[in-house]
Amino acid sequence: MIRRRTLLTALATTPVLGTVAATTTATPATAAAEPASNTALYADPTWTEGVDWGRRSRRHLVDDQSATGRAPFVRTTVIAPHGGGIEGGTSELCLATAGYAPSDLAATPVAGPVHDFWMFEGLMGSGNGALHVTSTHCDDTIARSLCAGSLNVLSLHGCTPEQAGLESGAAAVLVGGLNPTFRQYLVEEFTAAGIRAVTASGEEEIAGISPDNICNRTLLGMGAQLEITTALRASMFATGKNTVADRATNLLPPFWTFVAAARRAIDRVEVGQTVL
Repeated sequence: MIRRRTLLTALATTPVLGTVAATTTATPATAAAEPASNTALYADPTWTEGVDWGRRSRRHLVDDQSATGRAPFVRTTVIAPHGGGIEGGTSELCLATAGYAPSDLAATPVAGPVHDFWMFEGLMGSGNGALHVTSTHCDDTIARSLCAGSLNVLSLHGCTPEQAGLESGAAAVLVGGLNPTFRQYLVEEFTAAGIRAVTASGEEEIAGISPDNICNRTLLGMGAQLEITTALRASMFATGKNTVADRATNLLPPFWTFVAAARRAIDRVEVGQTVL
């Protein structure tokens, strides 16, 4: 199996899925190695926030001032540590799975539920792979805070079939993370929706089995990670529109099928979770 870090380093100077039309113009970075952490990347003068990379997040208000009642507790956070042009399509999937329209962040459906979300995004026209920070090294303050305050985290990633140990051109999602119940529900819901779902195994970066992985830094010490192959992500966006600038407004039915399945799995794992 090809290691994610090895492949991404090799691709750091070439466009990856969905990076041919970024929303901003920037000079591709020329970093020699993967950043050691988000903190290290943010401090690196090679890149500029808002030009080369960006962050988006939403934390929902929990207003619990009543002595006789309890405010709803936000149980789940959805994250995309390698969004934008790094692992194309994961930003849009993160927003929609959290309950927001990727084009304008309107709540959809209006009645909810909605979830907290966080994403780190590559904004460059090419070379976004150089911004990849391994999930076990993700130390963004907001990401850590959101995950640490959630019972569940669903982390969305993109991979090639070769990285996943699958045949070339395979359209599939690998389900990992340390929460076995969450993994089970995700596999069941994707399978029922006609999406090929495989339980991730082997390399930690794909399987998401390290306690240090951002998806497992929850109140329960375990979460779930999805690795979505290139072909499956490509099927979610209109031909010729699979770019940073155009993806959010060119979503195809497979996108919403995937999102609906993920949201059903979240609903199932949240049932019965009690916050004392």
